[in-house]
Amino acid sequence: MSDVLTTPKPRRNAELLLLVLALAVGIGANALAGLDQDQGLGGDFYVQTITLSVIAVAVHVALRLRAKYADPVMLPIVIALNGLGLAMIQRLDVAMDPPTTAAARQLMWTAIAAVVAIALIMLLKDHRVLRRFTYISLILSALLLVLPLLPGVGMELNGARIWVNLGFATFQPGEIAKITLAIFFAGYLSTNRDLILLAGKKIGPLQLPRWKDMGPMLAAWLVSIGVLIFQRDLGSAILFFGLFMAMIYVATSRISWVLIGLLMIAFGGFVAFQLFPHVTARIDGWLNAFDPEVYNAPGGSHQIVQGLFGLASGGLTGTGLGQGRPDLVTFANSDMIIAALGEELGLIGVSAIVMLYLLLISRGIRTALGTRDAFGKLLATGLSFTLALQCFVVIGGVTRLIPLTGLTTPFMAAGGSSLLANWLIVALLLLISDAARRPAPAAGLAGARPSGRPGRRRNSEQERMTAGAGEAEQR
Repeated sequence: MSDVLTTPKPRRNAELLLLVLALAVGIGANALAGLDQDQGLGGDFYVQTITLSVIAVAVHVALRLRAKYADPVMLPIVIALNGLGLAMIQRLDVAMDPPTTAAARQLMWTAIAAVVAIALIMLLKDHRVLRRFTYISLILSALLLVLPLLPGVGMELNGARIWVNLGFATFQPGEIAKITLAIFFAGYLSTNRDLILLAGKKIGPLQLPRWKDMGPMLAAWLVSIGVLIFQRDLGSAILFFGLFMAMIYVATSRISWVLIGLLMIAFGGFVAFQLFPHVTARIDGWLNAFDPEVYNAPGGSHQIVQGLFGLASGGLTGTGLGQGRPDLVTFANSDMIIAALGEELGLIGVSAIVMLYLLLISRGIRTALGTRDAFGKLLATGLSFTLALQCFVVIGGVTRLIPLTGLTTPFMAAGGSSLLANWLIVALLLLISDAARRPAPAAGLAGARPSGRPGRRRNSEQERMTAGAGEAEQR
């Protein structure tokens, strides 16, 4: 086959066209919400429109300069989701009595997050550099998770101690910890994969790991339990342990790790349900949501039930942007923004949003498949599963499939910490996708080594793990 057919194209022009469509979705939603509430297109609308457009163009230009082979679909999806979130938050601001300013803060954090993402794209030349910071990432993760527990630094909001006070704003360090933990897990598993794969006891078709190799999973489990007990954050506990389970399964391809992880989750959840009142209340509110005593209790099921009523009133096509009453739901612009969107956009609108998330996550997994190095594969997988787990936990909680937690809907829910972390996740995925789709060096240069520096022997297991995978992204 000729080189013309196999060499990938940058496809930045396709991204630009998709960005126009994405901006039309976000800006159009904001305009509809304002017109339906008889607010007109005021100054806030034009500020949001200009800011979101500038952000889209700036990130696009950064990709043209530094990562021209990056995935062309991820950025438009993020812009569309971010724009829809801004439109709904602005709509809820106006509906409050007195009106709030959450949309202005969300727009500010969107700009900050985009600037940081652009800086990462411009400064990080090769994602493999992050492998050098494997254990530094572990230490940084521990510090980030401990910060909210320190007197005078951490603060408790809505029953969870997951925030730190920056003076001018609050910040949730655990949002950044999910990225540093993904870097640590990717570095550790790609380096120690051969040892982890050494056979342990076999029971039927399952090949169990050796006891000495259970240390990383036990550590991840203890971190998750610690977050659940001390920070009272069920969502982050599920996220951290689920992240590790997904990455170790990808690294080893052994279902025994998943089964052991599920048993540990079941044991930890049962003990926490028996011993800790905040966990008991959360489970009780899930199982007995429509019980009058649970519904009327402080911190009971009022929020989830009102969200379900909102989804029900939206029906198939929704009430229309600006025509519903999502403001009746507590924390409608953050925890329950999916319920607010479901009421005004209906099942069809929410299904379209879920499809956008599925497409974004699938592009991340495709990036992992096309990456040539084991570290990049695991990191892209971990970051993609981080987004997937957030969506599952949030949407599952709103629809009462699982207990409601405090996680935020990526790119849509009000929250600066979440916006910053998720924009960084997408920036890393874009950089990894650029490395995956970039043409391989010419045959005569592939084996060349920099002068004066000895070459490193490639890990044979790593080569087997990545052989031929780069072709997936070149189609």
